[in-house]
Amino acid sequence: MDTDGGRAHTAGDGDAGSYSTGYTEHLYPSPGVVAAAVVFAGFSGVALLPLGPVAAGVAGVLTVVVVATLLVRASVPVAVRDGVFVAGPARLPLAVVGEVEPLDAAAMRHARGPGLDARAYLCLRGWVPGGVRVHLRDPEDPVPYWLVSSRRPASLAAALTAAATSAREE
Repeated sequence: MDTDGGRAHTAGDGDAGSYSTGYTEHLYPSPGVVAAAVVFAGFSGVALLPLGPVAAGVAGVLTVVVVATLLVRASVPVAVRDGVFVAGPARLPLAVVGEVEPLDAAAMRHARGPGLDARAYLCLRGWVPGGVRVHLRDPEDPVPYWLVSSRRPASLAAALTAAATSAREE
């Protein structure tokens, strides 16, 4: 069972069948974030040059490995499959998905800033400018909506809307 920040949801909630829209996205870091991590690793090596070139080289390599591991672990899946909306570790049955709003960079900036409801479930990555706001149709859930980063918000919104409509018709 996974939680969405409020009420617990499982893949079986709402009897959302086994259909799949096939939408999958993984929110890996952007090339700029990766470049910054490499520069950071280089600086850590340079900082240890007074201790010797071997120590500097080891520090640089270890920093690259640690930062790369952290960046990969910070990436999350966003998918619509098997009757659920997957956003990072959380799962939402498609039967409770309401209106889905694709948000461009400016709208997403507002949504995660002054327009944010503190009760919302957030799956955000700072290196992804766009996203979607997924309103919930479950009156018992204290979470009003999910705010999820996406590089293809229009495609994700279309996939969610189509899959949610199918889930409610079953």
